[in-house]
Amino acid sequence: MEKDCAHPSAAHPPAAEPLPLGADDGVPVAAPVSISLEAEVPEVLFDGMRQFLEHHPQWDQYRLISSALAGFLFQNGCGDQGVTQHYLNGLFLRP
Repeated sequence: MEKDCAHPSAAHPPAAEPLPLGADDGVPVAAPVSISLEAEVPEVLFDGMRQFLEHHPQWDQYRLISSALAGFLFQNGCGDQGVTQHYLNGLFLRP
C-alpha cells in the first residue's frame, strides 16, 4: 500500500506556513479546506444520488460526494491520513 495518494513522480508542493497549535495538546490545528468540483456523471448515478438524498435528509450532495470519494481513495490504497479520517468519519459519525 502506498504511503500517500500522489503518483510517485508527482512533485511535492512547497512547504506551507506552520499550523497554529491547539490550546490543549500542542498539536497543530488545520482549518478544513474545500474546493469546488464540477463533474459529469451518468444519469443513472445522478438519479440514484437524488433518490438517496430524498430518503436520507441528514445527508446532502456535498457530504455524499465527499464520502464516496474518500471511500474510493481509501479502498484503492490511498494512505493519506486526511483521506482515512474522512473515510472513517463517513462510516461512524452522524451529522
